[in-house]
Amino acid sequence: MATRIALVAGATGLVGQECLRLLARNAGVEEVRALVRRPLPTDLHAPGVRECIIDFDRLDGHPDWFQADWVFCALGTTLRQAGSRDAFRRVDFEYALGVAKAARAAGAKHFLLVSAAGADARSRIFYSRVKGELEEAVGQLGYPSLTIARPSLLLGDRSPPRLGEETGKRLAWLFPPRWRPVRASQVASALVRAAQADEPGVKILDNTALRGGQ
Repeated sequence: MATRIALVAGATGLVGQECLRLLARNAGVEEVRALVRRPLPTDLHAPGVRECIIDFDRLDGHPDWFQADWVFCALGTTLRQAGSRDAFRRVDFEYALGVAKAARAAGAKHFLLVSAAGADARSRIFYSRVKGELEEAVGQLGYPSLTIARPSLLLGDRSPPRLGEETGKRLAWLFPPRWRPVRASQVASALVRAAQADEPGVKILDNTALRGGQ
């Protein structure tokens, strides 16, 4: 079996770090490149993991880093963390699209994107609109395989805990399947399975599918 090179953008986030761990343990993956703005935490270092510290405003500095078979993009922030709509869009749209463009130019064949439930380029909700615009923009880059995960509220170990996440855990049973919280590890597992399948075309993993149909 041919081994793969995987690139993970946003490798320190909830989904990104789960992808990193799964790929590092995958016998079919030769190298995992963690594309990050700051050094990886000690617990994310593992054999086969290559730390690639980069300025997302200057992706042209290391074109060889983007020569990968599978490209996982888990970049993202929140409006509160970003501080403004412009800053949010810079991370969730411009940086993510920049990674997709750089990897495609380097020959990547499969792009795996963490988007969001409700993503719609024509939505009146700013967050959902930006996510939808990114999906459409990446879809125009000509990737032979494009996998888009649309999770709802992400659950995982955060420090400090987020109030919205804690509330979501308690009220999860009230939500329809499309909107129930999903663990970051479930999203990562679904994305890695999709990478291994390497099916051509566009594949959407909605929240229900990410939760295993629950």
